[in-house]
Amino acid sequence: MAIVAGVDFGTLSVRTSIVDSERGMLGTAVAEYPLHRKREDPEFATQSHADHMSALVKATREAIKIAGVSGEDVLSIALDTTGSSVVIVGKNLVPLDDYYLWCDHRAKNEASQITALAHQEKLEAIEWCGGVYSSEWGFSKLLHWLRNNPDKRDQFVTAFEHCDMIAATLCGIHDPKLVKRSICAMGHKWMWNAKLGGLPPESFLTKIDPLLAGVREKLDGSYATSDKIAGTLTVEWAEKLGLRAGIPIPVGAFDAHWDAIGAGAQLGDVVNVVGTASCIMAYAESAQLVPGVCGVVQGSIHPQHTGVEAGLSAMGDLFATIARRSNTTVAALTPGLENYRAGQTGLLRTTWDNGDRTILVNPFLGGITIGWNMVHTAQDELFAAIEGTAMHTRIILDRMNEYGVPTSRVINGGGIPQKNNVLNQVYANAFGRPVLVPEKSITSLGSAVFAFLAAGVFKTIEEAQATICPKYKIFTPDPEQTAIYNELYSMYRRVYFGFGKPGHPEDFSDILPALIRISREALALKNG
Repeated sequence: MAIVAGVDFGTLSVRTSIVDSERGMLGTAVAEYPLHRKREDPEFATQSHADHMSALVKATREAIKIAGVSGEDVLSIALDTTGSSVVIVGKNLVPLDDYYLWCDHRAKNEASQITALAHQEKLEAIEWCGGVYSSEWGFSKLLHWLRNNPDKRDQFVTAFEHCDMIAATLCGIHDPKLVKRSICAMGHKWMWNAKLGGLPPESFLTKIDPLLAGVREKLDGSYATSDKIAGTLTVEWAEKLGLRAGIPIPVGAFDAHWDAIGAGAQLGDVVNVVGTASCIMAYAESAQLVPGVCGVVQGSIHPQHTGVEAGLSAMGDLFATIARRSNTTVAALTPGLENYRAGQTGLLRTTWDNGDRTILVNPFLGGITIGWNMVHTAQDELFAAIEGTAMHTRIILDRMNEYGVPTSRVINGGGIPQKNNVLNQVYANAFGRPVLVPEKSITSLGSAVFAFLAAGVFKTIEEAQATICPKYKIFTPDPEQTAIYNELYSMYRRVYFGFGKPGHPEDFSDILPALIRISREALALKNG
C-alpha cells in the first residue's frame, strides 16, 4: 500500500486527489479561483498565481481530511495545469503580472505575425505544431505582454508555463536556470523540438520583433519529460499543504495530456477530454507531421512515445452560451435531448464561437448555424451544437488517420461525458464506432500515475494504469443514425472548409434543402 497526491489545475478550480496504490481513490477535494474577464475586451482571460496557490492549499488539506490519512503518509505529489497558460516573472521568479490563461486570445496579431514569418523563413518547427501558430500559445502571449507593458520590460527575467511555475514554487527554486521545463508544454506551445536544436533560433525571434532579443536565452534551461523529477517539496510548502517535506515532485504537464493517461489510454487510442473546451489526445510510436494539429511532440503525454494534441476551442462554454442567450441553463435544456434523432432539428451548427483550434487553427472565425426556422428552440440549437462538436471531432480524427496516427479506440474523458449520455451516444453515432467512457472521473488520476512513478511505487505507466484506472461504459453506434450522420458529415465538411479556409470555392445552395429533407425524414421515423 502506497499513497500519493494527484493535482489537476483546471480553468476555474483545482482538484487534489489522494490515491492509494491498492484501494484507488481515497478522497478528493476542489477549490475554486476567480477568472478575470473584461466586458470591453472579450479576448481577455487572466488568473492570479497567488489565487492558484491558495486554492491548492485549501484543496489539498481538504482532500487529506476526506481521505482520512495523514499527510505524512503521502509519498509524492504531481501537478498538471491548463496550457498554454503563461506567467511573466521577474527576479526570484516573482510574477510581474497575472497568468495569460489558455483561453486568453489577445495575441491574435502576434500569432499571425509568427505564422507568416515562420513560413517565409521556412522554419521547420512551425510544421511540427500544425503549420499555424496560435494566439493561445507561449511566444504569442509573451510578445503581446512585452508590447503592452513597456514600464515592466526591464524587470522581465523569463516566462513560464503554469505547470513549470507551480512545480518551481513548491520546490523553492528561485533561479530560472534551475527550473525543469516541461517538454510537453514547451514542445506543443513554444515550438521546442529536440531534433531541431530546441527553441527557434534567435535570428528568427528578433525578425518577428526586436523586443524578443535575448528571449531564447532567458527560456533556456533543462527540458524534461514527466518521468523526471522537478525537485522536492520545501518545508514551507509542506507545512502549508499538510504534507511531508522532501517528497519528490515530477516534471508537470498539461491537464488533458495527463487525463489521457488517467483514462487508461494505450498506443492507438484517442482520448477526447471534454470540458470547457475539448482536447483530443493521441500517442503513437513514432513522430510524423500532422498538418493542423496543436503539436507532434516526442515525449509528451507518454514519455516513451510521441504525443499528438488537437481539440475544439469551445465545448462546455459553447453549450453554456447557448443556454445563457435564452436566459436558462444547460441543465434545464438537457431533459428530453435523449429523444432527439440525428438531423431532426434541421440545423447544421459549426463550433467556431471561440475560433477554430484544430485543424484550421484560425481564431478569426465565428459560430454558424444553418437552417433556422420560426419554431426552433434553444434546445434544438443545443442538440445541433452537440452534433456539430461530434462532426468537428470526426474531422480531426480523419486528419490523424490520414497522416498515420491510429485512432483504434475513442475514449471520452473529462467532466461532461460523465454526466451526459446524450453526447456520448451522438458521438458514437457520428463516428460510426464505439465510444468508451470511464465509469469514474479521471480528473487528477493521470497526475496520481506520475506521482506513483516519482515515488517508485510502479515501474511503468502501464503498470499503474492497470491498477488504478477505471473500467469503461461503452456506447455502441446505431447503424440507422450513423447513416444519417454520414450524410450530414459530408455537408459539415463542406461548410467547415468552405467558410473556414481562405480561397476554398464552394457552392452551398443544396445544403438547406437537404437539411429540411433530413429533418422531415428523421421526425417521420421518430413518430412512427
